[in-house]
Amino acid sequence: MKLPLILPVPLLAPAFVSIFAPRTAPPRVAPPPPESAQPADLDRIGYDTIKNAPPEAGKEARAANLAALFGGDLSVPAAPVVEPAPVTTAPSDEDLTDDEIKRYSRHLILENVGVEGQKRLKASKVAVVGAGGLGSPALLYLAAAGVGTLTIVDDDTVETSNLQRQIVHDTDEVGEYKAASAASSIHRVNPLVEVKQLRERLNADNAQELLKGHDVILDGCDNFDTKYAVDDACRALGIPCAYAAILRFEGQASTFNYPPGVGPTYRDLMPEGPAPGTVPSCAEGGVLGVLPGVLGCIQATEVLKVLLKRPSSDCLAGRVLVYDALRMTFREIPLVKGAAECAAAEKSLEEEPLPPDAHTPLTATECADKLREGWAPYVLDVRLPQEAEICQLPFADALCPHRNIKAAADGLPRDVDLLVHCKSGFRSRAACRDLASLGFDRLYNMEGGILAWARDVDPRLPTY
Repeated sequence: MKLPLILPVPLLAPAFVSIFAPRTAPPRVAPPPPESAQPADLDRIGYDTIKNAPPEAGKEARAANLAALFGGDLSVPAAPVVEPAPVTTAPSDEDLTDDEIKRYSRHLILENVGVEGQKRLKASKVAVVGAGGLGSPALLYLAAAGVGTLTIVDDDTVETSNLQRQIVHDTDEVGEYKAASAASSIHRVNPLVEVKQLRERLNADNAQELLKGHDVILDGCDNFDTKYAVDDACRALGIPCAYAAILRFEGQASTFNYPPGVGPTYRDLMPEGPAPGTVPSCAEGGVLGVLPGVLGCIQATEVLKVLLKRPSSDCLAGRVLVYDALRMTFREIPLVKGAAECAAAEKSLEEEPLPPDAHTPLTATECADKLREGWAPYVLDVRLPQEAEICQLPFADALCPHRNIKAAADGLPRDVDLLVHCKSGFRSRAACRDLASLGFDRLYNMEGGILAWARDVDPRLPTY
């Protein structure tokens, strides 16, 4: 049965609380002028490597290498070489092994990494909070890049629904701790990396204890409470944080608290979290499987640049990069430090206590019992239409996405009990609040949503 859709207005709910300017077409950038032509047989990487060889290599050695690459008379003296500026990284006491030199050779020939930069990565410690969609690609690339110690903070287990996007986990690892599954994958990618597992949920009480001693934090969590806990801990500990968030087809990334104590933070972007249920999670709103791959790789890139001591102008410090996968666009939003303090000052003048919930909460089992006894409420599903296509309660009367509930209120009955449900209970609670503000007084919210119904009442119902 297809439910009638009340107020079929296309939803434009963004992945985040909307703080951005309306979309505009990105400016067209003229292509860079072509480089001067090189001989057809020129190996660009080899040429740059030899051209930038240090003087200690000797003129004769450089001449021999050039001759071997291009052919010619070995007696011809090598042309003068202009030496590049050295990478300004603090030297590490621990040299690279022969195996590490082979493994990281493509880094070693990069001007802004080199041997000292790779030694810095080897000596670094990075904590990744969340081994999910964002943490998966980031962990694999940070391990491949040679970050010496990776700490995985995650208390969750692998579920089948994770495998659509969380590429660090395998089908055979469903049911295992994500930290253990990720550690196993990292070991296969690079056994030289030390992996620490913290199988506990990070919160405001333990965040500083879990994150202290690390050089950079990568925020791969999927809820506001944890993001604020990470941000507050990073500010208190003086640790930079690579941030990202995703939903549906959109994502955003930034580098917070870099330089420490100077750069903007998550609270400058979003001084306080939205009301519960107003912004759906990936489990409620969906997410394109490849989207966290793009954002997670951007986070890993930012982590490496911070570890290599690149200036903040080279990083996403003071900028929020917004990616729209559906339109394949990138745009930037400036971020200024101090927004959190201003918002807090305004809130202290205007804040009023919220009224208590004006609805009756019922568990799925309680709803089933009342229905068996003859209760006949008007049942309103406040999920999205595409969710109702997956599964629905057979006795639901209408479908109205919770964001449209106030506009659709005139089409709802006021003289009967109104049972509201969503996927997990958060959106339905918000819908009940909105309806109560419009004078509805016979409201019931099914706690736990359709997931609770499938778990406690009818296990035949598909879950997602």
